Amino acid sequence: MSTTTIDTLRFATAGSVDDGKSTLVGRLLHDSKSVLTDQLEAVERVSADRGQDSPDLALLTDGLRAEREQGITIDVAYRYFATPRRRFILADTPGHVQYTRNMVTGASTAELAIILVDARNGVVEQTLRHAAVAALLRVPNVVLAVNKMDLVGYEQGVFERIVEEFAGHAAELELPSFTPIPVSALVGDNVVDRSAHMDWYAGPALLEFLEEVPVGADPSDAPARFPVQYVIRDGEVRWYAGQLVSGSLRVGDRVTVHPSGESSEITGISVLGTEADVAYAPQSVSLRLADQRDVSRGDMITAGVGGPALTQDVRASVCHLADRPLRVGDRVLLRHTTRTVKAIVKGLSGAAELTANDLGRITLRTAEPLALDDYAVSRRTGAFLVIDPADGATLTAGMADLS
Repeated sequence: MSTTTIDTLRFATAGSVDDGKSTLVGRLLHDSKSVLTDQLEAVERVSADRGQDSPDLALLTDGLRAEREQGITIDVAYRYFATPRRRFILADTPGHVQYTRNMVTGASTAELAIILVDARNGVVEQTLRHAAVAALLRVPNVVLAVNKMDLVGYEQGVFERIVEEFAGHAAELELPSFTPIPVSALVGDNVVDRSAHMDWYAGPALLEFLEEVPVGADPSDAPARFPVQYVIRDGEVRWYAGQLVSGSLRVGDRVTVHPSGESSEITGISVLGTEADVAYAPQSVSLRLADQRDVSRGDMITAGVGGPALTQDVRASVCHLADRPLRVGDRVLLRHTTRTVKAIVKGLSGAAELTANDLGRITLRTAEPLALDDYAVSRRTGAFLVIDPADGATLTAGMADLS
């Protein structure tokens, strides 16, 4: 088992237009003292030029000129900040329905998602869409941040009604659980410091929760998965290089090469050019096997019980990312880890086609077998991309469902 301490939380934010998401993120950065002096001074100048009495903290996150001019977030922006207790990587994602694909990008590697709701409007269609994306991507932790509580008189009943409604939809979406927190991003209630206006709320402020929520399991504890990225020939010896995406491998381990099914034994491990007895995910390593097997880029080396499913029939939940529609019968490429194979779209559930930002279910038939894990088990080896063979553009992000 790896002895590395995981002290970084990756999280994503999502909210409908005007729910105050940019202000919430700005408040989080400002009140946690994660804003440089020159950044704050620039925001103060722009705010003053607009005739505002206090700094518009949303400007700390709406960094693109087009965003500042329109007053909306239109792209994923990554923010890095830290407190004495933890480091954070924040993916600030857009709220508009036409940018759902951007949320998928931001949340795909997140261990927590903050879904923002305007207390005056409650749960709206886009709230459910964001919850569906979080459920689809199996984000381990979800926070329902009910914002603008100052505009509803900090009423406990308003908060509880929103939480109850969201809980009903969460159950339908098979979202395992969520943590509701009432906040006012504009005033600062329950963002970094607990609010004096809501003594009926006994839970943590948002930053407290972000600091305390358990970070995901150590990837080295999972079954070993090693997609081969390239083959290195050293005289008569072959080394297979790539990233160990999960699990651990040791010299002497019996391994299986997929899709051929051939087995061998690890006789050497190189980590950063140095021989080692063991490797842990997510290290980049090179492996030497006892037998001269026909191993090439795209093959997957595994060890232990519970190997991946070898299949040519891929069922998956998807988010369509491209402007070009996807239809039954389309011939595409499927890229899974380091392997790219030809495929054909065999079925779409409940739709004639998928257009940009659509969420749906798909069935594909691949020309060659793939070593797939269920996305619910492994977000790394259960995910894939559907590629346009004509120009290499990404069409669809898929999450394999082998159940």
